Amino acid sequence: MKAFSFLFASSILLTARSAQGNPIQGYDQIVLGGKEAFQRLSNLQSDFSTVEYLNDAKKAILKGKHNMQKWFHDGKEFIKQNGLLYELVSIPSFQDHQLRVTEPKLCDTTVKQYSGYLDVADDKHLFFWFFESRTSPKDAPLVLWLNGGPGCSSSTGLLFELGPCNIANDGTNTTHNPYSWNSHANVIFLDQPVNVGFSYAADGTTVNNSPVAGKDVYAFLELFLNRFPEYSKQPFHIAAESYGGTYAPNIANVIYQENKQLGLAPVPHLKHINLASVILANGLTDPYIQMASVPDYVCEGPYPLYNDPQGPECQALRSKIPTCQRLIKSCYHMFASLMQLGRNPYDVRIKCDRAKDGDLCYKQLLWIETWMNDPKNKAALGVNPEQSFASCNMDVNKAFAMQGDGMRNSARLLPELVNDGVRLLVYAGNADMMCNFIGNERWVEQLDSKFRQEFSATKAAPWITSRSGKLAGEVRAAGGAGFTAGNVTFVNVFEAGYASFSSP
Repeated sequence: MKAFSFLFASSILLTARSAQGNPIQGYDQIVLGGKEAFQRLSNLQSDFSTVEYLNDAKKAILKGKHNMQKWFHDGKEFIKQNGLLYELVSIPSFQDHQLRVTEPKLCDTTVKQYSGYLDVADDKHLFFWFFESRTSPKDAPLVLWLNGGPGCSSSTGLLFELGPCNIANDGTNTTHNPYSWNSHANVIFLDQPVNVGFSYAADGTTVNNSPVAGKDVYAFLELFLNRFPEYSKQPFHIAAESYGGTYAPNIANVIYQENKQLGLAPVPHLKHINLASVILANGLTDPYIQMASVPDYVCEGPYPLYNDPQGPECQALRSKIPTCQRLIKSCYHMFASLMQLGRNPYDVRIKCDRAKDGDLCYKQLLWIETWMNDPKNKAALGVNPEQSFASCNMDVNKAFAMQGDGMRNSARLLPELVNDGVRLLVYAGNADMMCNFIGNERWVEQLDSKFRQEFSATKAAPWITSRSGKLAGEVRAAGGAGFTAGNVTFVNVFEAGYASFSSP
């Protein structure tokens, strides 16, 4: 039945006429059959399903243009693809990469926005969405935000955590977020690796390790900063949560090494990226240390899941630590019993009913999928209307797991950067079990940088917010001579989980 429907639709498309009675430009000579004809028919179908959602200005520009047609205007190159309008950005140093850029007006219409794709040859396509700072964008720092998973979209952070708007009303609407990071920073949200969120691979292949993903992100940043040099002079910060604790050190290391190469041999069109800091939120960075902290957290932490820290359940968990540290993948067995307690592992203060709240215990993630898959929003973002959005891709998750990527020590990539002035901030909500604050603080304490001895000798100080005057957590820092947050800083955020640093 599906095959018949396609052939029937194809016959109609082949004879389609414009309102003036003329054959649709570029398609009146198509002969049914062959891969090229199939692709062009598919593109035409996309044109019809997209055009109704475009604004009048874009409709006027695209009128009469062939799909995949390129043209120049005011010194910029443009392309029509999937019935959508993009500006094309390329530089000689990355001949296999290009940026497709459009300008949506969603979520926060008070600031400049850009979205689109990094195309890596014909194979990989990484989706991004950028928001300019609400306050003095020319002076504001540039932040790259990455969600974890692996396999989860940065749109989760954008629409549920730190972005300009919050998902609402079962995914039919968004509301203004006055606490968004773009209140004081220019922020890029990037769906990586490929096949996460709106990112996709033409042949279905996927990246399965963080070093390779890091090289793609570096190419994206170079193209982005070449197109938007006004953001290239400010400090650049990489911020990531959860599995981003593995992504971010790898990406930061690639940028740092490339910067060193450019210092020795400058290349036209390539920019020195002003890497200022790495920010890790409830991250998985040194699993050898962090996995061993799980029994301490669930038995003796601020929100213990068992009544007796010396009881049989806690003793059983502790007995697994030696095996866990000999064979790191055995750590997953520690979580198996904990998942049966009916608690949200990302915020143990909250109960989780997966039948109602979804597999990851947050129904808002399902709302995000509803909003991102709205055809009007996809057209505004420059997303092929046939592309589907999922908050998390478990196939990508499994691919990284099968490579053992998450069990590698990414913290080892940081000391060289830290010693050379790149600052490190690690923060964790104390209600998160998955990447708990105890394990995060321990690996920071053991980080082999020139600040290690000073950090180890530093006691936690109260963190009191300037606005409310309330105790919000504890801070430990080394470096900075007491005048700044320090070169190495750890923050324990009280009464906060992993996906939303707020009270339930």
